[in-house]
Amino acid sequence: MDATQLLIDQKIVPVVVVDDARNAVGLANTLAEAGLTAIEVTLRTPAALEAIELIAKSVPDCLLGAGSVNTAAQLQQVKDIGARFAVSPGASAELIDAAAKVALPLVPGAATASEVMTLQVAGYSLLKMFPAELNGGTAWLSAISGPLPSATFFPTGGVKPDNAKAYLALDNVQCIGGTWIASRDAIKAADFAAIKANACDALDLLEPSKQS
Repeated sequence: MDATQLLIDQKIVPVVVVDDARNAVGLANTLAEAGLTAIEVTLRTPAALEAIELIAKSVPDCLLGAGSVNTAAQLQQVKDIGARFAVSPGASAELIDAAAKVALPLVPGAATASEVMTLQVAGYSLLKMFPAELNGGTAWLSAISGPLPSATFFPTGGVKPDNAKAYLALDNVQCIGGTWIASRDAIKAADFAAIKANACDALDLLEPSKQS
């Protein structure tokens, strides 16, 4: 199930790594207060699933995604605990089949023209580009827009304040994701003041025409 419409109004999605689930609700509330209502919690720590479940229960208005979802079992698991979409760094036949059965919006990853074409045939128009900078960044996105104009992207990995505007200016970029807004260290320290300041600065990167 494609996530294009679900994320249509989102331009910046914080990508977060949560080591202590007790900080999850405060993190989600802080981002929402700043104006960032979508979040991707990556499945990179033992606390990630509990963090997703707590946010889903305590911050119901959060557009909550699970990142680094690589297997069918993970896809079912994150849906069961309240994730509203899933993001994967790539795509396997198993994962695509599971997404159709589980009916959870998925942003699968693609880094080549062949991968983009294969996922478009499977019904996906919004694709993750990861790691964005190492895979060619805005130059690759600009080049791929010519032969594959209907594909849109959610780049993450190396997207930072100094290059975010360049990504957002591209017609085939629907939204960007980044860890700079809520760094792992800031989340560990529950430094919500710094996270809120970063979130507000991130929103300032948006041109008026790009704001939702």
